[in-house]
Parts: sequence; structure tokens; C-alpha cells
Amino acid sequence: MIYSLIVLTAGFFVLVKGADWFVDGASSLASIFHVSQLVIGLTICAMGTSLPEAAVSLVAGLKGNSGITIGNVVGSNILNILIVLGMSALITKIKIEKSTLFIEIPYMLLSSLVLLVMGKVNKLYRFKKDLF
Repeated sequence: MIYSLIVLTAGFFVLVKGADWFVDGASSLASIFHVSQLVIGLTICAMGTSLPEAAVSLVAGLKGNSGITIGNVVGSNILNILIVLGMSALITKIKIEKSTLFIEIPYMLLSSLVLLVMGKVNKLYRFKKDLF
């Protein structure tokens, strides 16, 4: 157990230090190519943070385990919405545009409902397949 805690702590340290190096590298890349830091943040940093999720989903899909892929996508969205948006709302007021309220949120809820229905249909199909 002590060994596991040491490895976990070392892993967190390497993760934090690697993220620090990644952000510093992206920032210096922006200054070398005279590109806005916002553009670098929206492209390179976004790809860098999404690449591990993409790799896990790709390997899971190739091995025929689509549940991990779907769980990865849904879990990432839940974390982004609840943690990031929730923490932002705790710190400051968040202005909601009318298009967000009447277009984006209903589409998000509809896509969540479609994913839920597809999961239930798949589960029912597998159950019937196992019966016969």
C-alpha cells in the first residue's frame, strides 16, 4: 500500500510538471510564431488535453469495447459541464445568452436523451440476444 501511494504521488507530480512544461512550451511557441496566446490555447493546448482521451477511445474501439469509449466521452462532458462551469459559477456571475438557453441547452439535453435511449435499446437487444 505504501508503494502504491508513493507511485501515485510521483505520478501526480510528473503530471503537474508535464502540464507546466506543456503550457510553457505552447506559450513560447506562440511568441516564436507571433500567434495570439488565445489561438495557441484553443488549438494546441486543447488538442494536448484531449489527446489522451482520444487515444483511450481509439484503443478501446479497436478492441471492440465501445463502452469505454462512450463512458470516456460522457464522463469528459460531465466533468467539463459540472466541474468547470460549476467552479466558474461559484467564483463569478455567468451571463447566459438567449441562444444558449433556447438552442444549445435543449440540444445538449436532447443528445443526452438520445444517448440514454440508444444505451437502453442496446442493453435490451443484448438481453434478447442472450435469451435466444
